[in-house]
Amino acid sequence: MPGKHLSRVLSLYRRILQLHRALPPDLKALGDQYVKDEFRRHKTVGPGEAQRFLKEWETYAAVLGQQAKDSRQSSTGKACFGTSLPEGKLNDFRDEQIGQLQELMQEATKPNPQFSITESTKPQL
Repeated sequence: MPGKHLSRVLSLYRRILQLHRALPPDLKALGDQYVKDEFRRHKTVGPGEAQRFLKEWETYAAVLGQQAKDSRQSSTGKACFGTSLPEGKLNDFRDEQIGQLQELMQEATKPNPQFSITESTKPQL
């Protein structure tokens, strides 16, 4: 069974990174780093926490996939990513998680990103 679990985790991880390609470059970079850190941080958790972790990330992937699809089909060309966090869910977080969430929100809402990401292009001849 561990092989099946590892396969599920890796598949979800790759799917999320693939979905992040639809995000604006600065959010993609932030999201990719956050996902990498979180998956690394949860490598050794127990089975119960692992299931909750995967369920939340699967929900995230489903929501992001739908938002990316809606963005591609939008006639306005304006992308809308993200969702509100229900207060009930917020109450279930540990203090450490609240701190991480605040840091993520501050980074994602900075008026001037602290780093610049450019899309790679083919070399010009």
